[in-house]
Amino acid sequence: MIDLRSDTVTAPTPAMRRAMAEAEVGDDVYGEDPEVTRLQERVADLFGFEAGLFTPTGSMANVLAVTLLVEPGQEVLCEARAHILRAELGAHGAYGGITSRTWSDERGQVDVDVVRAMYAPDMGPFFVRTACLSVENTHNFAGGTVVPLAALQELRGFADEVGSAVHVDGARIWNAHVATGTPLRDYGAVADAMAVCFSKGLGAPIGSMVLGSAELITEARVRRKRMGGGMRQVGVLAAAASYALDHHLERMADDHAHARLLAEACGVDPDGVDTNIVVVEVPDAPAVVEAARAEGVLVGAVGPTRVRMLTHLDASRSDVDQAAKVLSGVLSR
Repeated sequence: MIDLRSDTVTAPTPAMRRAMAEAEVGDDVYGEDPEVTRLQERVADLFGFEAGLFTPTGSMANVLAVTLLVEPGQEVLCEARAHILRAELGAHGAYGGITSRTWSDERGQVDVDVVRAMYAPDMGPFFVRTACLSVENTHNFAGGTVVPLAALQELRGFADEVGSAVHVDGARIWNAHVATGTPLRDYGAVADAMAVCFSKGLGAPIGSMVLGSAELITEARVRRKRMGGGMRQVGVLAAAASYALDHHLERMADDHAHARLLAEACGVDPDGVDTNIVVVEVPDAPAVVEAARAEGVLVGAVGPTRVRMLTHLDASRSDVDQAAKVLSGVLSR
């Protein structure tokens, strides 16, 4: 089967497995795992933050980041299909008592004028106060679209003007970096807290990180433990993430090129495919998923009329060519 359901389906390469097997480890709950410490320091420096904290999942990294910026009973503003609202099972409300309001943009973009009109200052014990503005980059359910740096900087300027925090869900920020050439530090500079993921385009088997100030990350470590996320000899996983950063970052450009090939085969304008995600409008998404599966290609339904496919490390050019042939035939029927 050619699996295009997600870029999370990749398996560790033999070289990555060797790096994991040879990892120098210690007890990370005591802060004594050298592989984890090196990774946290490295990634924090890449994005220009004071500190980072390794987490098992991107959802945990996002929950920690947002709840550190937003008090119970306050709100976060974000795009309507943001992962933090649509795909984290209400965790921000369940764990943090956080409410939310949303704007809608077909490509997951930020219009600061719209955000300005939505923003709610502290008006006493009558209305919910906006404490955080959240942006997802790249935007998963909008089709892997990149939010331009200029828009992020404009949002940061507005946040500074009104005293709001900014959270960036950067699960696939690596794809945005490769696609645009934008320095990672420029992306980090717009956020008070950021989450990044190693188990998507980078191809590590597990792991994400929350980034922020030293004070923020000290509190994040406490809350991670409270959520059951304290891990012991987790250097075997951090070593995989470090290997991925060394060897799998720039090759994401291949995934982006493959996604454009898929888009063209599916009747989607390839110029609208920024990174490695292709979303196709169809009359019956479950039927398309089953028809493609019958011919050896796995894709996912992200709505009754939307099919999503993602290119990744384990989908070779020949795999993508074959998938494109299958999907073109399925969609033509």
